Amino acid sequence: MKILIVDDDASLRYMLTEICKHAGWDADTAENGKQGLEAFRTNPYDIVLVDYHMPEMDGLETVREIRKRDVQTPILVLTVDERQEIADQFLEDGATDFALKPVKAPDMISRIQLHVQLSNIRQIQKNDDEPYTAKGISHQTLHHISVFLKEQQQPIAVDDLSKKINLAYPTVYRYLMYLLDEGKVKQVLSHQKVGRPKKLYQWYV
Repeated sequence: MKILIVDDDASLRYMLTEICKHAGWDADTAENGKQGLEAFRTNPYDIVLVDYHMPEMDGLETVREIRKRDVQTPILVLTVDERQEIADQFLEDGATDFALKPVKAPDMISRIQLHVQLSNIRQIQKNDDEPYTAKGISHQTLHHISVFLKEQQQPIAVDDLSKKINLAYPTVYRYLMYLLDEGKVKQVLSHQKVGRPKKLYQWYV
């Protein structure tokens, strides 16, 4: 596999490169989003690892620019920021998953393997002309989530929905955003005693 590492931390770039070598993968590195985007334009990659906080072009802008050119390649975001609103923004802009720093080799290797396998499966399904909607949405998964939401009497949060239907948070979020754009789902704000209002989702009746 060929992996692109975009991070302004030289020590982390080195560590991630060594992790890739240990797993038998090739890796290219970039010090910031602009360099990363230039590398992505000129080389094919199986997955991209992107840091959040970077000079010149941060992780969010980097993800957006990559997605303008490619909707298939998995993008794994590396960050120390655990805020839910940041996670939601990255997912909305096209990130595939997150890995919190400090990075651990076994976790990173397993995440990379998982997302590349999923990406390959989706590509094979598209090549076999299986029914897919826009933005890489599977009809089968879309139907599964839609049926579950229709059965709910109350709005539900993304993390709760993810646990109940046994799908990854980024996957559930992506499908909810698709249903929201299609006008099938509505967003409801639940005001908490502490902190920001929580976003809940309900089938639009």
